[in-house]
Amino acid sequence: MATGAGLYFLSMARNNAWANHRLLKACSQLSPSEFAAERTSFFPSISATLNHILVVDWFYVDALEGGTLGPAAWVNEMPHPDFASYRVAQSAVDQRLINFCEVLDGASLALMVHLHRANHVQVDRVDRILLHLFEHQIHHRGQVHAMLAGTSIAPPQLDEFFCSSDAKFRRDDFAELGWHEEDVWRGLTPK
Repeated sequence: MATGAGLYFLSMARNNAWANHRLLKACSQLSPSEFAAERTSFFPSISATLNHILVVDWFYVDALEGGTLGPAAWVNEMPHPDFASYRVAQSAVDQRLINFCEVLDGASLALMVHLHRANHVQVDRVDRILLHLFEHQIHHRGQVHAMLAGTSIAPPQLDEFFCSSDAKFRRDDFAELGWHEEDVWRGLTPK
């Protein structure tokens, strides 16, 4: 179980998966044509933006796990143009990130990660790579959120964290994820 500073990153990984779950629950209500429709944003559609999040997650999570996937993550920038397969793939990489963060401690956060780029290997600390990855997710989820506002589906609330007084607002999401409030806070709440 994560300890010390590792608990912060574990809570961020869990919050990341929860935010993705909320966003994808809203996106699941889009028709295939709405999911793929051209929109104004950094990437030209909800589908393209979500797939970008996915391939970047594959790249960084693989490197954090000690892999050498590198640029092969981008061989297909739209690996899941259909929503159903996309959702399965995103949920799987979200779980890999949680699993990685579950064992972090101060020493492992200072370890070096080797990111295999096209023409060099970038080396940086685990904690810095995780912070970058979470920021990347937040940035692009916000773009999808804004694009959803241009559809008939209301964008979900995404700017919440795990405040204890808000447990009632996440109860259904947690049930869908198979999570329990006490499990999410295991190791984070003083005894």
